[in-house]
Amino acid sequence: MLKFKYQLLFLLLTFSFPVALSNHKAIEYLLHRLDSKRALPSVQEAAAKGVLKRLLPTHLSSFEFKIVSKDVCGGDSCFMINNHNKSSQNGPEIIIRGTTGVEIVSGLHWYLKYWCGAHVSWDKTGGVQTTSIPKPGSLPLLKDEGVKIRRPVPWNYYQNVVTSSYSFVWWDWERWEKEVDWMALQGINLPLAFTGQEAIWQKVFKDFNISSEDLNGFFGGPAFLAWARMGNLHGWGGPLSQNWLDQQLVLQKQIISRMLELGMTPVLPSFSGNVPAALTKIYPSAKITRLGDWNTVDADPRWCCTYLLDPSDPLFVEIGEAFIRKQIKEYGDVTDIYNCDTFNENSPPTSDPDYISTLGAAVYQGISKGDKDAVWLMQGWLFYSDSSFWKPPQMKALLQSVPSGKMIVLDLFADVKPIWKTSFQFYGTPYIWCMLHNFGGNIEMYGVLDSIGSGPIDARVSANSTMVGVGMCMEGIEHNPIVYELMSEMAFRDEKVKINKWLKSYSHRRYGKAVHQIDAAWEILYHTIYNCTDGIADHNHDYIAVLPDWDPSTNIESGMSNHQQKIYFLPPGNRRYLFQQTPAGMPQAHLWYPPEDVIKALQLFLAGGKNLTGSLTYRYDLVDLTRQVLSKFANQVYIKAVTSFQEKNIDDLHLNSHKFLQLIKDIDLLLASDDNFLLGTWLESAKKLAVNPSELKQYEWNARTQVTMWFDTNETTQSKLHDYANKFWSGILQNYYLPRATTYFSHLSESLRQNKKFKLIEWRKQWIPMSNKWQEGNELYPVKAKGDALTISQALYEKYFS
Repeated sequence: MLKFKYQLLFLLLTFSFPVALSNHKAIEYLLHRLDSKRALPSVQEAAAKGVLKRLLPTHLSSFEFKIVSKDVCGGDSCFMINNHNKSSQNGPEIIIRGTTGVEIVSGLHWYLKYWCGAHVSWDKTGGVQTTSIPKPGSLPLLKDEGVKIRRPVPWNYYQNVVTSSYSFVWWDWERWEKEVDWMALQGINLPLAFTGQEAIWQKVFKDFNISSEDLNGFFGGPAFLAWARMGNLHGWGGPLSQNWLDQQLVLQKQIISRMLELGMTPVLPSFSGNVPAALTKIYPSAKITRLGDWNTVDADPRWCCTYLLDPSDPLFVEIGEAFIRKQIKEYGDVTDIYNCDTFNENSPPTSDPDYISTLGAAVYQGISKGDKDAVWLMQGWLFYSDSSFWKPPQMKALLQSVPSGKMIVLDLFADVKPIWKTSFQFYGTPYIWCMLHNFGGNIEMYGVLDSIGSGPIDARVSANSTMVGVGMCMEGIEHNPIVYELMSEMAFRDEKVKINKWLKSYSHRRYGKAVHQIDAAWEILYHTIYNCTDGIADHNHDYIAVLPDWDPSTNIESGMSNHQQKIYFLPPGNRRYLFQQTPAGMPQAHLWYPPEDVIKALQLFLAGGKNLTGSLTYRYDLVDLTRQVLSKFANQVYIKAVTSFQEKNIDDLHLNSHKFLQLIKDIDLLLASDDNFLLGTWLESAKKLAVNPSELKQYEWNARTQVTMWFDTNETTQSKLHDYANKFWSGILQNYYLPRATTYFSHLSESLRQNKKFKLIEWRKQWIPMSNKWQEGNELYPVKAKGDALTISQALYEKYFS
């Protein structure tokens, strides 16, 4: 028996090591090719200097930047920080060397963080904190040997294919320039570059005799392009004007140009098989199938059931090649890595592994005929979201359908549901360990810091690891800055992070000083909000933002006996918390921590506020934390209101429903006190891109619809995706969530007065037209904050918790 075990082990090693070794060589060749495409050292150094000028113009002469060979870093990417041998009083104080412009800028960020106590965040999450940086001529010196930081894996990937719609859709070059700077500071060297691809598709399809008019029902509207690209829908929110197409192509060229100047490798799109309906008439013999319905209400053919060209059809490769070549003509030979997600939430027609292998090979052929050195980068979301289809034979067939080393998989949800552990490291396929974290661009304090600080290390050092990078694949950005700061650092860390120690350093950097109450608050937040270990994919379902579309009358006889109870554990120790009783059948709001602990953190945050007057980072965090506490409290109030209805206690129903409505008003008032929580900003950025009244109306409708009803409705049924992209923004609470809740509770009260069942359909008939009218509206919303956040937060704390 022992001999048999050794023979089995030998066979396993024989079959696994050559694959891993082959992939390793392929990745080395790929990295070498990508290095050869990079901008000249002088261009990258100048681009890095440009980032410094925009970030810290007062210290432009304090730093010297220099590109060095990978040989200096043992063949890997790295940055080095040293004291400068000053030749004059006003000369550079610090020299930062790196293998690319990104490495240099990452080194600058590392120095500013860990020697100067500075902090860089998105503008919408508080911006930069540079008050702790000494004046030029007084920068902190390093020890004689300086610092060398090497990347343990080659890539730091950035974006989800839907981030382009949830977050980037209304950006102009001014905003994109800031984002590319942020990417470089965080060490991102493999960003998705999806902007403007519809203009390329227009050119490609024209060569296949498809007119611009034929594309009017194919492209989605600006806020829904991601799902039109993936073949989930077509036409919704469209059509796209020629102004939009041309504008976005110019923007894409600016984005790619800056990425290249900094030494990044952009990931470009490729053909997934999604085609316009007109192709079925032009090529009647082509293997084109119509996909099933994706989340519409009535399967309306105007936007449901897209057309998919079978990868086995010769036309598939022809179109795929044409698209790659057209991109190269427009942008130049800028990359060898292309994204394609043919099967994202669209399963193949059969689970036969041979068929799936044929599909995968054809997809790759379409890419590689356009670029002979192409590598297919694929989101691994399907292996989680459609795990009932993608069993080991099907997964293996797809992953091994391309030449060894020619595919890279994004383990998209590795922070919560890592696939690498259960797929034999993706059957030898190189993969990137990714944090998904956010869904729909929701505003919710949430994270799993322990997983982020250790997961990439565990994956990299595991037996026969095929991990080649780390990545951030959130659906929406500009929230939870602590999560993204830590995740970005994992691109440069080869050991697990001690979160308690790191957290204290983060707090001091973010606010520019140490405040003991703030440190104590973050300690609580680490063990509660940022310790979500229940494995649930977080998506904000707080009842203010996602009012339950249900009839509580159905459980009116069951009363409290059928209420669900949840028990939560909070380390250290074995303390148990029993709370959040909810009526049976009611949609659940995710709650993974004891609310009373986070209320205590808010109390501490308020107590430390007098030491942080004027800090934008503190103001953002205070408003966000107060919002988090109040929204969870509102969930409890809503449950009490519904329970009162079920117990036919109309007085308690009025009391609790009034309290719920007042909470909406109070949270709106709170959010209005910070520029970063305003609906008006989102709407005005959409309207700013319009060049005529027609576009103005269309873009505003797109912007309003995405964050509310999202998709189609009928008279009696809300969109299946309603509130998926919900936002806690001032304006949307007061003018959308409040009227909705008001009408709902009004119907509840009326049914009790008449001693009748709650008329859910009648409520929908009232609410859906109200929603449609709001989506089509054009009333203005503020783009500047009003009120003092600390004063408002303190007053609300005393009102609800003192």
